[in-house]
Amino acid sequence: MAISPESHSPSAAHRMGVRPPTRLIRAILDLSKAFQTHVGRQLTVNSTDLAAMEFILMNGAMGPTELAKRLGITTAAVTTVVDRLVALGHVIRTKHPDDRRAVVVEATPASAARAMATIMPVVRAIEGTLDDFDEAEQAVITRYLERVESAYRHELPVGS
Repeated sequence: MAISPESHSPSAAHRMGVRPPTRLIRAILDLSKAFQTHVGRQLTVNSTDLAAMEFILMNGAMGPTELAKRLGITTAAVTTVVDRLVALGHVIRTKHPDDRRAVVVEATPASAARAMATIMPVVRAIEGTLDDFDEAEQAVITRYLERVESAYRHELPVGS
């Protein structure tokens, strides 16, 4: 089901004094969640496993303890996540480059390529929309989005 800004009851938003850019941010957040669900289906993983894959793809190989911290789950739970991802061929465990007793988890090249093939068309389309704006307009857009990001960060507990 497609999610549009209109599906967020503009009349209720208007009554609350919410302006169109704020409604659009809400719609983008909803679409982002729907897109994550789509990516998870494409890769046959649940949301926690997808989040683990995202951390590994964005940050490179990492130890299970670091991955557990980033996901906000226990090391026992991350072991289950990694086991599922290994079984699906998305990640492998390898020896830590500096500590022979430790392991790191890294994405397999095939899985990374599959994930990127799903994600990159949207990233390119979003990037391409900026071509419609001059540098000054892009600066305003950037400043607005930085302030939106800051508003979210301000409301999160310390350490989130």
